[in-house]
Amino acid sequence: MATTGKFDDWFDDKFVRELTGPEKGNRIAYDRGNDAVKGFGVRVTKAGAKSFILNYTVAGRERRLTIGGYPTWKVAAAREQAKSLRRKVDSGDDPLAEKEAERDAATVSQLCDRYLVEHASRKRTGGGDRSMIERFVRPRLGSRKVAAITFDDLDGMHRKLTTESGPYSANRVAALLGKMFALAIRWRMRTDSPAKGIERNPEERRYRYLSGDELRRLTEALAACRSQQTANAVRLLLLTGARRGEVLGATWDQFDLEAGVWVKPSSHTKQKREHRVPISAPARQLLADIRDRAERRAAERHCEPSTFVFPARTGDGPMTEIKTAWAGLCRVAQLDGVRLHDLRHTYASVLASAGLSLPVIGALLGHTQPGTTARYAHLFDDPLRAATERAGAIMTGGDKTSGAEVVPIGKGR
Repeated sequence: MATTGKFDDWFDDKFVRELTGPEKGNRIAYDRGNDAVKGFGVRVTKAGAKSFILNYTVAGRERRLTIGGYPTWKVAAAREQAKSLRRKVDSGDDPLAEKEAERDAATVSQLCDRYLVEHASRKRTGGGDRSMIERFVRPRLGSRKVAAITFDDLDGMHRKLTTESGPYSANRVAALLGKMFALAIRWRMRTDSPAKGIERNPEERRYRYLSGDELRRLTEALAACRSQQTANAVRLLLLTGARRGEVLGATWDQFDLEAGVWVKPSSHTKQKREHRVPISAPARQLLADIRDRAERRAAERHCEPSTFVFPARTGDGPMTEIKTAWAGLCRVAQLDGVRLHDLRHTYASVLASAGLSLPVIGALLGHTQPGTTARYAHLFDDPLRAATERAGAIMTGGDKTSGAEVVPIGKGR
């Protein structure tokens, strides 16, 4: 219980320095000089610790705010701070309530936690968000208050990441921060988004396709790969054009190998809708071999086989990442600048080379918008060129095997 005492009116550093503590609890000496501030004083404990305080009343409620400890704070500085706080009180504010609100305000790290639990966990790309948060967001902003983050903070972070990690990574982090702070508004952590208006780096879309020789080298590297589970995941990517998350998260109940159909649930697809797609005979054979080996291993271990086509080595879940293994395969196969997602582009290029239409390619890839598939339109250049060359040969008599009537086309007069 704090007690008060009447001390010398001369409230200065010497007075505070020589002030002794009570036998128990603490006591407060109030400023009583000519320049006294109402409610301003110094509290001293039994152990001799001293700190400046301000007592005030708001809406009939008595409040006590700690300004700072002595000797870090001197009397003159503490008195000026007390004057400033007293002006706020006289204006109807509650400085202690503001301080408590600041203390309890959410940090960026807490925003990250809530984002991962309530938003990223429902996203197909949630793992990538978690990686960016742990690599870039928490180390730079985690301890900061959400309400204190400014546009300059995030814009500067984007520019720095552009230099350190490249323009694409910087843009992905900027997009993540934009979504996080949009949710922060919804969750009433702040009223605006400091990520709005960040100028993104220009990005040139890149579509990399494996050539026939590159496919041969990759096939040889897959055969020699130490982890045939990883190799099979890559093979299924090549044979289906599916996205990495769809393959790694695939479960056996999604496949009907007799009918040759893969039904991808909405939770696994980018478009958040079920995608029913036929699979080729080589893909069915690959999956049948994987299933047979999994069943044999389970029988040897006297356990049930995993529900996942590509189970994790430990735990009950699926494989979640094969980037490291893919980098090793690329080194062995001498593939330069090839991403896992480029296997999907390669699948599309093979379909186009076979003369299949854009709508068919889009249906196999799970596109819902024609514009998404239109990026592959240039792949039709070669089959179209071959077709027009043949038509030209027929009409000029150069093709003797077609059986078509030759239409002589002479030079213009």
